[in-house]
Amino acid sequence: MTELEINALCDRVRQTAYEIHLYLGHGHLEKVYENALVHRLVKEGTKVKQQHPLRVFDEDGTLIGEYFADLLVEDVLIVELKTAKAVAVEHEGQVLAYLKSARVEHGLLINFGSPKFQIRKFAWSKASQLNQTHFSKQLR
Repeated sequence: MTELEINALCDRVRQTAYEIHLYLGHGHLEKVYENALVHRLVKEGTKVKQQHPLRVFDEDGTLIGEYFADLLVEDVLIVELKTAKAVAVEHEGQVLAYLKSARVEHGLLINFGSPKFQIRKFAWSKASQLNQTHFSKQLR
């Protein structure tokens, strides 16, 4: 998928999530928002896997576990949903860790728990992983 297509997909998910936030407001359980987002995206023809297992690999490629992404959209976008008062650093770290470990490049963090709609986009690439590794080696 091209960068332009990824951006369009992220925009589609963002707009759909925003419309759900307007309709439902905040205060529901995370599963309600997850089901609503899946329902609306599938209805418009988007491929969505709910609670999809993603394998986590060590740096040498060894499989070390798996976790369940709230949503995997079009097999290229991890969507992590929250119902917190605000997006926390821990939530951002969780998404980045999922992207890195599962070797998926793009992710969205959406928080439905705040009166104000909150969404953050993340990208993880092999180049950024190499840069981070190089940077951390320089600090030692």
